[in-house]
Amino acid sequence: MARSTRRSDTSSRSEPAPGRVLEAVDGYQRRHSWLGFPLAVIYKFGDDQGPYLTALITYYGFLSLFPLMLLLVTILGFVLEGDPELQERLVDSTLSELPILRGQLRNSVESLEGSGLGLAVGLLGTLYGTLGAAGAIQNAFNRAWAVPRNRRPNPFALRLRSLLLLVVLGAGVIVSTSLTGLTTSAGAFGETFSTWVAVAAVPLSTVVNIALFMVAFRVLTAPSVSTRELRIGAVIAGVGWQIVQVLGTYFVANVLKGAPEAYGVFGLVLGLIAWIYLLAFVVVFAAEANVVRQRRLWPRALLTPFTDSVNLTPADRRAYTGYAESERHKGFESVDVGFERDEAEDAEEKR
Repeated sequence: MARSTRRSDTSSRSEPAPGRVLEAVDGYQRRHSWLGFPLAVIYKFGDDQGPYLTALITYYGFLSLFPLMLLLVTILGFVLEGDPELQERLVDSTLSELPILRGQLRNSVESLEGSGLGLAVGLLGTLYGTLGAAGAIQNAFNRAWAVPRNRRPNPFALRLRSLLLLVVLGAGVIVSTSLTGLTTSAGAFGETFSTWVAVAAVPLSTVVNIALFMVAFRVLTAPSVSTRELRIGAVIAGVGWQIVQVLGTYFVANVLKGAPEAYGVFGLVLGLIAWIYLLAFVVVFAAEANVVRQRRLWPRALLTPFTDSVNLTPADRRAYTGYAESERHKGFESVDVGFERDEAEDAEEKR
């Protein structure tokens, strides 16, 4: 870092005031991890084209949602044919994971009944969408960890790991749904008991989410990274996921209450896309936080994403080296990375 911040006293005195302000801000964020670390995560997210990775996950997640609901309702129609009340309660518990669209989706699936065609279409659509979403998440994680292309899973291994991820996520959905069902049915024991259960369900759901993401990160992250180094990302993802859920519930109760029909199909589609995008954003951002912490990719130079006229920090050089090495397609291919600006500075200093 010392080499990236060298400046002579003369140049500092002659530098314009805005430049001195930026240099002071840059120096402050480099010395304080509470500011430098999140800034480095944001820069890493942008360097890896995080918004586009998130959009790809959103696409497959959106494709898988309606076939998944069709599959759920079809299976419940077969298994619980004689108990429509229990079937409706289970559907409501599942839809609680999408609070913004709960009412509209309930109206869309209530008319569905169990059928062989629905089962086949739901199964095929769910497999296509969920495997695509799991593959997109793996691609995002490989980009975040700068895994060279020749070391990434082949198409068969990629899908096997995706299936394993789906098993993990399925177990997490079952647990979350059970917690939601416990909350909604607690009113039968009295208002006080229901309030306490509702309050306790939030931290309990957060803990379950953190454990779920810990397993998911372990499944999708390179084996060379130890499990304990994935904790910060799991915490960020678990807490962020719960915050999105709580805010969605609040939004429904205070903003959309009494006027869901005004949005129609167009609002349903936009709401679904926005909702899935936020959840995917939380996951990808948490993965980037894991990488920045494990490889100590902070502090970054304040202006490094915006201009070449910048003195790179060691963290900048490690990050840019990783980006170049991640494009290695073959094991016998060599990638050498150098920084001419730093070499020129070294040569000038030696003279």
